[in-house]
Amino acid sequence: MSTQVLICGAGPTGLVLALWLTRQGVRVRIVDRLAEAGTTSRAVAVQARTLELYTQLGLTDAVVAGGHKTPGVNLWVRGERAARVGFEDVGEGLTLYSFLLTYPQDRHERLLIERLAQLGVEVEREVELAGFEASGARVQARLRRGDSEEVCDADFLVGCDGARSVVRKSLDAGFEGGTYRQLFYVADIEGDGAAMDGELHIDLEEADFMAVFPLGGNGRARLIGTVRDERADAETLRWEDVSQRAIENLKLQVRQVNWFSTYRVHHRVAERFRWGRVFLLGDAAHIHSPAGGQGMNTGLGDAINLAWKLAMVLGGRAPDSLLDSFDEERRAFARRLVSSTDRAFTAATAEGWIADLVRTRLAPLLVPRVLAIEPLREFAFRTVAQITLNYRGMALSAGEAGKVKGGDRLPWVRAANNYGPLRQIGWQAHVYGKASAELADTCARLGVRLHVFPWQAAHGEAGLAQDALYLLRPDTYVALADPKADPQALAGYLSSRGLRPAD
Repeated sequence: MSTQVLICGAGPTGLVLALWLTRQGVRVRIVDRLAEAGTTSRAVAVQARTLELYTQLGLTDAVVAGGHKTPGVNLWVRGERAARVGFEDVGEGLTLYSFLLTYPQDRHERLLIERLAQLGVEVEREVELAGFEASGARVQARLRRGDSEEVCDADFLVGCDGARSVVRKSLDAGFEGGTYRQLFYVADIEGDGAAMDGELHIDLEEADFMAVFPLGGNGRARLIGTVRDERADAETLRWEDVSQRAIENLKLQVRQVNWFSTYRVHHRVAERFRWGRVFLLGDAAHIHSPAGGQGMNTGLGDAINLAWKLAMVLGGRAPDSLLDSFDEERRAFARRLVSSTDRAFTAATAEGWIADLVRTRLAPLLVPRVLAIEPLREFAFRTVAQITLNYRGMALSAGEAGKVKGGDRLPWVRAANNYGPLRQIGWQAHVYGKASAELADTCARLGVRLHVFPWQAAHGEAGLAQDALYLLRPDTYVALADPKADPQALAGYLSSRGLRPAD
């Protein structure tokens, strides 16, 4: 059998890649070695930037409706709530999704699988990648199902097959980094108590990290923690080994444990994300501490970044070199993310009396006061929500107009509803003010949809320049920012990169 894109791994990253490509008319096969989709919550945080991008797939409303908006974060010391940071209005003015959302991964995957099936694509279960050859213009992948094998001929192979990626290992790709010495555990529980109020709770008592994430529903939560003493070296760790601390420190009354698991966490980034016709995405390409709820969201960002580029190359509207920008853009972000989450987790779990003093005395006093300062509060939200993610200074990014540079996320302006057109997948140009007839003609000739928004003071406050041109990529990042809105600048940008937005 043949296809244009063979996707190995049907977690959220592989499923979103398949959805995006199928929506763009690309033929895909998606295979997974597991017999069924995940049945446990695993990753629970869905960040604002992911919700913005999900509007292109018509997923956002369903995710928000099925998720839980977390109103605040609580810090606990010595069995008492020491501080609370409210997030009811965090991010207002920055994004339509100005809240912290938890949405269990098992539900998330079921939604993605259902939407993919509606497009006529089914996940092929209990199918393993036995090997592949990627020389020349095609990839020949050997797929094993039980005792039988078949060869799948594809234009591209994408490894979304997790931290133990067969695709990455087959490439013999370097995966530099290390492993945290702490043993992590997760538990999905049902219970009662002060920490089961639908908010996020973090225990600062010891160097062992522990937090309670609300899952929505009556008394349901995800407990995540670490152990670093002799228990971390034990062959098995049971709920009974950690439950007493949760009960005492966070005053939990656990009625039922629906799932308990342990795992080791690494902080690693693959040496490359592109190997000719083979790509690595998500945990196959980068793994890091769960601090900040960034892992799954980063994988989804990988999928959307690669999908539009593959669609253009396969459609003959861009040269193969466009695909090099996937490695450039996403690996740079992954390296920054691994570094920042590593620092955050190391600080949260540092040992010694000074670290204990900072955690138990200073943090409860300083964190609420620091986050009460609007610029710092906004910075924290932008960072966690991945709104600050940008591709400045890279091959596909050019120009500057106002405070917006090529590679930036387009600022959201509530009064203008300027994100409404972004629901459509494709190249588009925005002008805030007036657009010349020549620019309109050039956009029409090049197949770029032009959206003109009457100038408002709110546009300037968001950093946009009046009458400037903002060319947006299909993943809604700014490709070109031109203060003069010069039609020749638009044509030159596309021509120099060999890009044709439409046939």
